[in-house]
Amino acid sequence: MNKIKYFFQFILVILMFSIFKILGAKISSSISGKIFQLIGPFFRSKKVTQENIKRAFPNINQKKIEEIISSMWNNYGRVFAEYMFLKNFRKGALDKNIAIDGEEILNEIKDRNQKVIFISGHFSNFELMAMQIDKLGLNIAAIYRPLNNIFLNSIMEKIRIRYICKNQIKKGIGGLKELMRLNYQGYSTALMIDQRVSQGIKSNFFGEKAFTTTIPAQLIKKFEIPVVPIFIERYENIKFKIKVFEPINFSKEDSILNITDRLNEILENMILNDPKSWIWTHNRWK
Repeated sequence: MNKIKYFFQFILVILMFSIFKILGAKISSSISGKIFQLIGPFFRSKKVTQENIKRAFPNINQKKIEEIISSMWNNYGRVFAEYMFLKNFRKGALDKNIAIDGEEILNEIKDRNQKVIFISGHFSNFELMAMQIDKLGLNIAAIYRPLNNIFLNSIMEKIRIRYICKNQIKKGIGGLKELMRLNYQGYSTALMIDQRVSQGIKSNFFGEKAFTTTIPAQLIKKFEIPVVPIFIERYENIKFKIKVFEPINFSKEDSILNITDRLNEILENMILNDPKSWIWTHNRWK
């Protein structure tokens, strides 16, 4: 039954991508954003989304909550449409729409042939961060979670490998082994640390314990490499600014929990900086 549902979803997405191609990136992003604002709340629990926002902003009023949710779905829809134009962002007319604050940090990492761990969350068009790092010539491996829809996943994997970075590592034990192998070869790692995981540790996140991945902390302990936080904001329609922060070094004495708590704190600050572009639908505290 799921295969039939996934197949029809696949056909719908292909149809929409064909329309987006005709309309162009700017119009498609805008239209898709408005569509997702209307239909998004029907696909994910509004109650969970509101409770998540209240955890981060205990004194927030209902009007502000609704504004954040509406903006979140709008961004979600924009990202969906913009997958059709990743090629243009990578090496076409849209590459000038991505500015980098801190590009000198990336260049220094490249010149030193240094491996680091880039961490971030699902903000704005999050796919553009790893793409720009790879585009600047850094050796990078990105961790991703495969889509449940097997038809769509095959397309998304091809898009990611062709336009984001060729080393796409699936989450899981097999992926972790591949990630370790690439780290031994000098590759940097890029991963999102904001989703709920089934295997991890309970770490502080907005004042409550939340299951959090320990992959960054494990890599830090094993390879003694720094963490580089990276953030992206959509400042105008399909124009973006990427912020690269200074590398953070941890000592051998730092525990897995202490490192993970610190990384969650960094993520919190990113969310507080731009709450309307983060994906609040994940039940991080389940």
